[in-house]
Amino acid sequence: MATTKLLTDAEVEKIPAVKAVFDDIRATRKSDFVNNFWRGLANDPASLKRVWEQLKAVMVTESAIDPLTKEMIYIAVSTANGCTYCVHSHTAAARAKGMTDAQHGELVSIIGLAGQTNQMVTAMQIPVDPQFELK
Repeated sequence: MATTKLLTDAEVEKIPAVKAVFDDIRATRKSDFVNNFWRGLANDPASLKRVWEQLKAVMVTESAIDPLTKEMIYIAVSTANGCTYCVHSHTAAARAKGMTDAQHGELVSIIGLAGQTNQMVTAMQIPVDPQFELK
């Protein structure tokens, strides 16, 4: 159960600042669907706008990293942070951008391996090799 109210479309229509962001979400994604994250964040119109603008700047704007890779990175970080909602949301987005079952399986293997080795090196407090440091 949510700890914050999820605004309906009828409620959004009454708040111009929120409606503008929802309209942009729909236009950017070319879909009428606005997911629950944005509906919850809509309780704070300034945060809604700020986070949406950040997301567009990082995830939507053309950059050196392709859109599918961005989504896969988001899945990995969301897994590490334990965000079930984000894992589901960005897995759906990655699949929509072409992620195959084989890619998803490999991604899960990499996430698991990285989590394991991260914990091992942290437990052993291994110092960073000088060759890995920027000179």
